[in-house]
Amino acid sequence: MTYDSEDVQQILQKALTRKDKGEFSREQLLEMASELGISSNILETTEQKWLAQQEEERLRHTFNTFRRRAFWTHFVSFLAVNLFLILLNLITSPSSFWAIFPVLGWVLGLFFHWWSVYQTKSEDYEIAFQKWRTQI
Repeated sequence: MTYDSEDVQQILQKALTRKDKGEFSREQLLEMASELGISSNILETTEQKWLAQQEEERLRHTFNTFRRRAFWTHFVSFLAVNLFLILLNLITSPSSFWAIFPVLGWVLGLFFHWWSVYQTKSEDYEIAFQKWRTQI
């Protein structure tokens, strides 16, 4: 029976995950690559790309956490201020519900804030991420 490179990769990945969740040393990685006919130069380049990708994912996770915390701070402020305004409205002039106007305006702003935080596949997200990345 013959296997193409994709089949070999999938079989090896499954075999490695079934192994007792052990860790591999760099020497073991080099040995496995050598047995598969992968040169140390290719392995080194691939490892560097993988490390860069891992760092990128870590930075994106940190950025997303930062943005979500800012949103939830905004949301708590929204609740506190608008509950105060509604109570003030009910106490001072219950016949006229004027508090609806600042509530609706702030809801609109809150919605757009939520949209910008949780839409991570847009050009605006990438621009914000790159700007944040240069500031850290």
